[in-house]
Order: sequence, then C-alpha cells, then structure tokens
Amino acid sequence: MLHRGRGVKIGRRTWIGFDTLIEPSYPARVEIGEAVAVGIRVTILAHFAHRGRNRESGSGEIDDRVSVRIEDDAFIGPGVIIMPNVTIGHGAVVAAGSVVTRSVAPLTMVQGNPAEPIARCGVPLGLDTPVKEFYRRLTPIERASD
Repeated sequence: MLHRGRGVKIGRRTWIGFDTLIEPSYPARVEIGEAVAVGIRVTILAHFAHRGRNRESGSGEIDDRVSVRIEDDAFIGPGVIIMPNVTIGHGAVVAAGSVVTRSVAPLTMVQGNPAEPIARCGVPLGLDTPVKEFYRRLTPIERASD
C-alpha cells in the first residue's frame, strides 16, 4: 500500500517482500503487474542520473516514463537487483541474488551477474503454481562451449 501511495504502479495479488527498495526518487517509473512475487531485499532502480537529467528538455516536467516493468506472474527471488530500462516478461523467473541489466523474455529463468537465461519455463512460478509442476515443466537452455 505504501509503494502505491508513492506512485509505483502495482497490480492486484502482488506480493512484495520485506526490506525491498523500489526506486526512491522516481517511483512512477516502476510498474509491477498482477500476481507478481518479489522476494525480500530486492532493489529496483529506475534511473541513474541526477534530478536535472531526468527532466524533459526545456519543459521542466519530471520524466515519468516507465523504466522498469515487471509483467504479470513474474517471480523475483530474494536479493535481486533490477537496473533501469528493463522489462521482466510475463511468467519470467529471476533467481536469487541475480543482477538484471537487460530485459528478460517471457517464461524464461535467468541467473547470475549479469543475469543470463538458464531455462525456459513451461508454466509461470506463480503464487498458486505447485513447485513440483513448475520444476517438471522447466527446460534447461543449452549453453555454447567456450
């Protein structure tokens, strides 16, 4: 409720974990869909520049274009950092401790720093999805040998 009051767009049935930091300066630049699970101590950043660089040129109006979008049914693990200008697709899963610097495709699991795709999800890891069903439908992505 407090994040909504600050201007973060948050859909219904979304769960946000304890000690999560959502863009302190420009909360309207963050949009979180419906039935999203955001783990504890997640950090969502929607800008890098100081106040003057986030204004429209010459207009003096604050630039409130959405910079971070987390689509419906996404799962964000604990300790994840989400950087500006990123979309996390419908049903995507971000593993704990990952740093998301690029957009994540729908129904894709990513992991690491920077986060890289590691699997395709057959179903979203939603708040109502049995974990066994999620794991049964998970397909690893083959990595090219270095």
